[in-house]
Order: sequence, then structure tokens, then C-alpha cells
Amino acid sequence: MYELASKGLKAAADAGADEAEILLIEDHKTSVDIRKGEIEGAKENISQGLGIRAIVNGAVGFASTNIMSHIEDAARSAVRSARVRERDPDWISLPYASEYPKVSGTRDPELEQMELDACILQTVKMIEGAGTIPGIVVTSGSFSRSFGKRLIMNTNGVEVEENSTGISGFADVITTKGEASTAYDFAISRKNDLDFTAIGRTAAELACRSQQGISIEPQRTDVILHPFAFADLLGSAFIPSIDADNVQKERSHLRGKIGEQIATERLSITDDGILDGGIETGRSDDEGVPSQRTKVVENGIFRSYLYDTYTAGKDNVKSTGNASRGSYFSTPSVGPRNFIIDHPGLDIIADTDKGVYVNTVIGAHTANSISGDFSVEARNAFTIKDGQIDKPVRSLMISGNIFEMLTKINGAGTDIRKVGGIVTPSIRIPEMSVVG
Repeated sequence: MYELASKGLKAAADAGADEAEILLIEDHKTSVDIRKGEIEGAKENISQGLGIRAIVNGAVGFASTNIMSHIEDAARSAVRSARVRERDPDWISLPYASEYPKVSGTRDPELEQMELDACILQTVKMIEGAGTIPGIVVTSGSFSRSFGKRLIMNTNGVEVEENSTGISGFADVITTKGEASTAYDFAISRKNDLDFTAIGRTAAELACRSQQGISIEPQRTDVILHPFAFADLLGSAFIPSIDADNVQKERSHLRGKIGEQIATERLSITDDGILDGGIETGRSDDEGVPSQRTKVVENGIFRSYLYDTYTAGKDNVKSTGNASRGSYFSTPSVGPRNFIIDHPGLDIIADTDKGVYVNTVIGAHTANSISGDFSVEARNAFTIKDGQIDKPVRSLMISGNIFEMLTKINGAGTDIRKVGGIVTPSIRIPEMSVVG
């Protein structure tokens, strides 16, 4: 990989690039799908690709290819692209070589050696786990195991390589006896430590408990959001507001609010690129800036936006190591790493006399990422009475504003979950608007 990257950088420089950067990715992935309670199919896939940015007189060009022997052609194509683009007055430079932190928990040799039969067996465990509850069918589900490596090199001396692994399971179930009710469970990790039987069983138990739902009157009441539900709202309604690109384009509610109190003083939020075993953990971000911990909210006080190199240059600050790419054929943009919600925990249901518990939401993507307003459908919701889960709710809408919510949070659970890169417990918000 180093030889290929060096060849590409030289080709870009020879073609006239002032700076150039190459991202090389090799990924091995095994996936198994479930459909109607049976294994629908399994496949293994190996993919390779590279993306190259070339800068000529402040103009940025980009090209990508999945044919490694074409790396020099891609480099020259990126330079040609830069030559026909207008100079970006905000462009400063690609990142420079730096010291990189040590990270742990991102690679599991056991996952790298896992055979297809073992992957299928873990998938079967989800089906069997759901089957421990009578009258349940796994309507859909999936297993994924991946391992790969990434190399970032540029003409400013950046040279960082990483190897990583990942595994996940998802089961969506429906009841076949009595009233139809659905539910799902999901788990993800960097090492082979997931209980796939529990994933299926948890989804099945939740679907059964959700049967025979009642209707409730419109009201304002305490609402406890399961990590799945709260993570969805954070990702759609809050995280875009701390993206420096949105802030600079005046598309953020938090523009100009550094140093202000935006949440309850018991709440802190950290963007952590070096979290042990984090799903978004790595020595660097996706353009070679060293990973770090960034205090976004500290005891309720707003401390920082998230930056990549380009947006940091526009504000004359250092990148927070938040350059993110969906793949080798896209250029970097600002994205969160491991987004950690920290609030003192307790037995939050037992601590709630009356309210509603919401496991998941539908429609979080429709939230207004500028104002923070949202109105979503709550799924697998239950009433809370005298500190206990009481009755399932047939249909429920909840609405509110994410920024107001952060100031009102008055409790958190101890049930911390990794929902992708968001790490959060259940959260309680008083006096939310619910409509049955």
C-alpha cells in the first residue's frame, strides 16, 4: 500500500500538483441476511479503492478508482480536475505530519479469522434467540463481520495506516399470535463479544410486551427515551448544529454560542476519537489529523464545534480531528467520532412515578436540524406507573425541540449503549408533549 500511495503522490506532483493526498482502503466483509425466519443468503466481499485529492493554486481536484494499477491515471485526473476549477480563497493546506495517539480495542484477530460457517452460526443464534419466545418470526435481520486497513498519505508528510475489525447483528421480529406487534434489537462491536442469541430474544420479548396496546390522551408528561430513540434524535436534530461547516454557512442554532449554557449542568458531551473499542475510534481522522477528545458540552456549557482541516482554516483554529468520509470515492467533510453522552445514572424507571417510556422512534430524519424542532412516531412505547413499566401504548407521537430538551434533562439510566458512534444511556425529559 505504501508503494502504491507513493507512486500516486509522485504522479500528482509530476503533473503539477502543489499538494496531494491519497486514501487507500482495503475491506473484507461477510454479510448474512435473514428473511421470514430463515437464512436468505450469505456473501463475502473484498473491495479495494483509493481516492486522491490534488491542489493546484488553491483549487482542489478529486478522483478515485478501484483499480490499483490505475493509481497514476487517477492522480493525473485529480490534477486536471483542479486545473479547471476556480481557486478557493478559503483553502489553506492539507494536514501536516504529526504525532499520533495510541488506540486500543479496534482490532480483534479472532474476527479476522472468522470463517463463513461461523458467521452463519451467529446469525442462526439470532433466529433461535427469537424462537425462545412462542409466536415470534424474525421478519428480517442481518449479520455483518468486517476487517480491513486504511492508509492515508500526503505530500506534507502525513503517513498513517490502521487496521480495524467490526461485527454487528440486527433482528426485526413480529408476533404471529394475537395482535400483530413488531420490535427490533441491534448491537455492534469492534471485537467478537456480542451475544447474538440475546439480540433475537430481546427483540422478541419487546414485541410480545407491546401487544394489546392502549390509547392515551394528549398530555405533557415525563418521557424516557431508550438509547436507540435518543441517539436518533441527537443524530438528526443536534449533531448537525455543531458541524463547523453548517455554523460557517449560518445553518446552525448554536452559531455564536460558545461559552453559553445550552444544557443542564449535569450533562456533558464528548466527541472522542480515541475511545477504547469505539466504533469511530482511530489514530487519525479520515484526512490524517491525529484523533483527540473534544469537549462539546461541559457541565452544560457549550465548548466547541467539530472541525476538519478546511473548516478549521476558515476559523483560524486547529482541526478537532473530525474529517469523515463515507468511502474512498468521497472527499472529507465534518463528522462526529464517538459521541458520548455523560450524565449521572440511576434506575431511571424506578425513579419515575408517571410517564412514558419510548424504545425507538420513526421519522427522526425529518427533524429541523437548524431549529431543532422534531415530531416523531414513538414505537414500542409503554406507560410508566409508580416506578414500573405498566401498559403498552398502541400509537404515540412525541414532539419537542432538541435544544430545549438538553436544558430540561433530569435523569439518565445506567443502560449505556453504542448506537453506531453515539454512546448514550436512556434519558428522561419532563413535560414533553405526547399525542396518542
